Amino acid sequence: MAEPSTTPTPPPETLSVAIARQAIVDDTRAVFGYELFDRSILNAQYTASSDAKLLFNVLSLPEKTSLAREKAIFINCTLDSLAGGHLELVEPEFVVLEIPSLPPSKLDEIASRLPALQEMQQRGFRLAFDHMILTKAYEPWLGLAAFIKLDVTLLQPTDLEKFIKLAKIKSGAQLIAAKVETSEQYLLVAKLGVQLFQGYWFAKPVLIDGQTIRPAKAAVLQLINLVRKQASTNVIEELLKRNPTISFNLLRFINSAGFGLRTEITSFKSAVMMLGLKKLFKWAALLMTTSQDGEPSSALAATAVVRGRLMELLAFEAGLKDEVDNAFVVGVFSLIDSMMHMPLASILDSLALPDTVSDALISRTGPLAPYLELALACESGDDESFAKASSALALNSNQVNMAHLEALAWAENLSV
Repeated sequence: MAEPSTTPTPPPETLSVAIARQAIVDDTRAVFGYELFDRSILNAQYTASSDAKLLFNVLSLPEKTSLAREKAIFINCTLDSLAGGHLELVEPEFVVLEIPSLPPSKLDEIASRLPALQEMQQRGFRLAFDHMILTKAYEPWLGLAAFIKLDVTLLQPTDLEKFIKLAKIKSGAQLIAAKVETSEQYLLVAKLGVQLFQGYWFAKPVLIDGQTIRPAKAAVLQLINLVRKQASTNVIEELLKRNPTISFNLLRFINSAGFGLRTEITSFKSAVMMLGLKKLFKWAALLMTTSQDGEPSSALAATAVVRGRLMELLAFEAGLKDEVDNAFVVGVFSLIDSMMHMPLASILDSLALPDTVSDALISRTGPLAPYLELALACESGDDESFAKASSALALNSNQVNMAHLEALAWAENLSV
């Protein structure tokens, strides 16, 4: 893989925006899209200006790696910001505009706001609304809805059922259950027919008594241990010969566009010789994360890979060059307990990991722990945690934003 690259600094007016994200997944737990939030302390309210800055960051990546060309991007906006010129820079088919409901005191503006919403739809933008779109007052807007978001923390189960049934009768919009943080919430809305979900219930470990490491995973663990012990190329190659599926997947990942190698690698021995054991350790960790074993964990894998790439880029940006590869491993292993349904300590006991990796994962200590905290903060709506984590590393919002968006695009290129 090519070394992490630096990204040109955007104009100063974009630097106050701090981007956070949440995945929107389907009923197979594959990532459908991402909602991007402006989580800057300085931008407590969405405005035309903050919308423009957020979209500038999304669009500032090179075209070939643009996240907006891979997944649907949901952007919060205001009714007043729809007239902003920043939307003229966007390819509408890749962006979903989240339209807020009007305050109760301004319901008389529903009719006057309709033309602006119709114009956005005619230009190709998809529009998302909250559950209020299903009430009588908002009937003029209902036909414009491509998505309807239902907040499971705001609506009682009986109200959820009522709104879901109403949506199926009155609208062809896709339903998104938002703020789904527990398996119970997921099962409730899935049973009612919702097929898109937002929230990190899928990332929380569900431990299964008696769970053991499956053969494919065990082989990858053995590979990691051989690499860490600096085994010979012949010994490593012999392991891969006994596990053709793993060797095929590893070569597929190494030769993917995301790794940026100039020459195709056609044998595992060549991969070891060209990459070296340090890089191979990182690829094995990635393979461990993305090895599905037949389970629908693609959202978990995508989240873990984004964390790893984000941590790698930030460590590189901060000059922590000796720990860049280890930063990547910490990120991709940060959800390994959820993927394998086993306690983290039990999994790590079977691995010979560098101390900096183990310390960050188990006790959240050591030089890589702050980078993991920042990666987690980028997935939350907690402004205070984000500000604290970025300040601890002396990274400004532009540095974090560019690394965050590049990590998302990089993970999409891997097609994990």
